[in-house]
Amino acid sequence: MKNLIKDIAPDIINTFKSQLRGRLILQSDADYNETRKVYNAMIDKKPGLFVICVDVADVIASVNFGRENNLLIAIRGGGHNGGGLGLCNDGLVIDLSGIKFIRVDTSNNTVRVGGGNLWGEVDHATYPFGLAVPAGIISTTGVGGLTLGGGVGHLSRKYGLTIDNLLEADMVLADGSFLTVNAQQNTDLFWAIRGGGGNYGIVTSFKFQAHSVKNVIGGPTLWPVEKTEEIMEWYHEFLLNAPDELNGFIATMIIPGPPFPEQLHNKQFCGIVWCYVGDPTKFDKLFKPVRDLNPLFEHVGAMPYPSIQTLFDGLMPHGLQWYWRADFFKELGPEVRAQHLKFGSKIPTPLSQMHLYPISGAASRVGPKETPWAYRDANYAGVIVGVDPDPKNADKITNWCKDYWDALHPYSAGGAYSNFMMEEGQDRIKASYKHNYDRLVSIKEIYDPENLFRVNQNIRPKN
Repeated sequence: MKNLIKDIAPDIINTFKSQLRGRLILQSDADYNETRKVYNAMIDKKPGLFVICVDVADVIASVNFGRENNLLIAIRGGGHNGGGLGLCNDGLVIDLSGIKFIRVDTSNNTVRVGGGNLWGEVDHATYPFGLAVPAGIISTTGVGGLTLGGGVGHLSRKYGLTIDNLLEADMVLADGSFLTVNAQQNTDLFWAIRGGGGNYGIVTSFKFQAHSVKNVIGGPTLWPVEKTEEIMEWYHEFLLNAPDELNGFIATMIIPGPPFPEQLHNKQFCGIVWCYVGDPTKFDKLFKPVRDLNPLFEHVGAMPYPSIQTLFDGLMPHGLQWYWRADFFKELGPEVRAQHLKFGSKIPTPLSQMHLYPISGAASRVGPKETPWAYRDANYAGVIVGVDPDPKNADKITNWCKDYWDALHPYSAGGAYSNFMMEEGQDRIKASYKHNYDRLVSIKEIYDPENLFRVNQNIRPKN
């Protein structure tokens, strides 16, 4: 790989700059260091330059420039990727944050979204029409990265993963060409991007099916961490038999502070965060078994859907230290529950936590080969995150996370949700795509045979 600053002549860079409507940012620019910040402050990569694209033409020019100059290329949407895969050292970052637009079509309840939008912007645009697209639990997450990896969130049990609601995408390929993919055209590529990540090109526009969601009933219930095994055993049976309208992800966590009551601060809990999208008059009866377990704290009530999507934004701002490990799980057996109690009882910092997101209901009723997302039979996508604002605690949160994962992994389904993965090696990627990996490779060989797009959970071409 060339070093951008040293090996590419200034006149070549200036010519490239003249082809852009967006901004080119070099290492020598005053805002370079600010530009290279991403959600995870543990990431400290130093790209050679950034292009802040504002349209498809900028993306095409950037892809051609990177390819012709033999540069390592990273694609950044929202910058939320845990492993910092929206950045690269020395190479070119194609930043999509300037490509933002949202159009809601109420004639068919679809939403067209730019490749640089964040999910909070989409929720803001769809809410007045009583619509929502299933997507995540943090509003500052980028549309592109979350979608291409799968998209697990509060609405998964009722309306499926985000990829199950993707109808169409516009893409720039490795050769600089532009095309549209959907169920009628370029169908192999349309299959691959619904879970195969950024391996196949740069998506500049998404078209989603939206659903009737206006207000929800949601919020957390908390029990003392000592009850983790009991609550997890109950939760597994309760949720699998609950109607699709009820979602709840279970967690081990510490309450770090406001907005929770002071008596809960800095104590360890087993918690469930609920989201119900059904008939409000049926909620109390449905939720009675939860209340019968006498949670120590309950703050569950009606709220606009965008409110539950932003519930944790304040606790999880940009610039914290993060370390992630993940696995899929089919069961929450006694060995699994025991490890959650053990490690949930020694969480190292107030923001560190473990989540298990349900992959049941509608998300489980898509065939295991219909999309690259291979673990439709896994009841949970689990993730352990070590989080803290202080870089001095980086080793502490990382070691706890790794130890927790090591203890749980033998009881897992084998792979992980790619959006929850760090840079963990090719074997983990293969395990996470399972029976779909070879098909992903064959499509990669058609559309990106030189592996130009490889700063991701990489599907490597064989040649």
